[in-house]
Amino acid sequence: MNIPQGLAVGNPNLVCKLEKSLYGLKQASRQWHAKLTGFLLQTDYEKAFSNQFLFIKSTKFSFTCLLLYVDNLVLVGNNINEIDNIKHLLNKRFSIKDLGQLKFFLGMEIARSNKGISLYQRKYTLDLLEETGMLASKPCSTPMEYTGKLISTESGVPLNDPTAYRRLIGKMLYLTHSRPDISLCVGHLSQYVPKPTNLHYEATKRVLRCLKGSISIGIFFSACCDFRVRGYTGSDWAGCPDSKKYVSGYCFYLGNTLISWKSKNQQVVARSSAEAEYMSRELATYEAQWLAYLMKDLRIAHPEPIALFCNNESAIHITVNLIFHERTKHIEVDSHSVREKIQSGLIHLLSIPSLFQKAGIFTKALSPSLFRKLHSKLGMLNIHIPACGGLLELRNDPHNMIRKKEEEDAIIEDEEGRNYAIVEDEEGRN
Repeated sequence: MNIPQGLAVGNPNLVCKLEKSLYGLKQASRQWHAKLTGFLLQTDYEKAFSNQFLFIKSTKFSFTCLLLYVDNLVLVGNNINEIDNIKHLLNKRFSIKDLGQLKFFLGMEIARSNKGISLYQRKYTLDLLEETGMLASKPCSTPMEYTGKLISTESGVPLNDPTAYRRLIGKMLYLTHSRPDISLCVGHLSQYVPKPTNLHYEATKRVLRCLKGSISIGIFFSACCDFRVRGYTGSDWAGCPDSKKYVSGYCFYLGNTLISWKSKNQQVVARSSAEAEYMSRELATYEAQWLAYLMKDLRIAHPEPIALFCNNESAIHITVNLIFHERTKHIEVDSHSVREKIQSGLIHLLSIPSLFQKAGIFTKALSPSLFRKLHSKLGMLNIHIPACGGLLELRNDPHNMIRKKEEEDAIIEDEEGRNYAIVEDEEGRN
């Protein structure tokens, strides 16, 4: 490779001998990305505005997407000739290895059928349980203790060697890509990585016990989708036991499929629950704007505003009315950007009863019954539960009307050709 910038050498004709792989040098990944990007742009692909690692080629007869992660590529399109052509060009230029249909990617397993796609991390979860010695543990119903307060920084005895705790938290953070139900507890425990205690480590074991009872659960992307985006946003006022800062969370659905979620401790202290809800809606608005950009890149029309549901009437009134100056003048300016997005037609705020607030699972610890109820609304599926011969109808939700025909056809096929069905028991579990 050429001499890196900033390195002074006496002979300009010298070159560097590469002794490490692509992942070994800090500048190697950047150079590889620049080289691959230049090649794709030459083959009439366009870099998406919403994602710098998404490349799109749209013609009159085909639509092809290429998603890049370092040297791993995923190709999606509606024209097999175009897909074969770009694979031939990539192989001719870089000598790639074609792995066929997408079944396993970066620790994630994909099961496909004509009814939809299931994304889960069963093997990753089993390896994690085996590594921590929790494979034979007794499952529990919720990932967090709901009867007491959240664990604080000063609780317990500091660990002598926090390396195991840090490694475990890092692996569980990657697991949240297909398990939104553990986002809150893993995010809360990740705050104590610098100085964990024995109580924090016991809390991670509870998360593993919860995973033990639902190893194969993952996100189900239904093929029957109306391409309408709606979001739910909520907060837990003074939810952090140390700083009393609020915890915000949101989730977005495309049709009936969960496509985006987040749980995060904020950096400021809210004076009331209405103020916490008002400021937490800022993050949800930013995510709605990004989803709008992404749908535009994917050539998906969404002419109507994105519905954003909130269960706090006071926060909605503060947002839509400018007369509440005394209650909002101390709030940072960027939190008021929600008003601008409402006026531009990007989002539309709607009120929703707390009973149907799906973002509650991302903001606070819940009892088993309430956790199962909200968990069933996330659109998650366990494909390793055999079909029982008939499907049970999902509970009615005025903001999530699921077609009965879609429920009856929700059959998925795993890698070994076995069929499974989406069912819900009497307690609301999939």
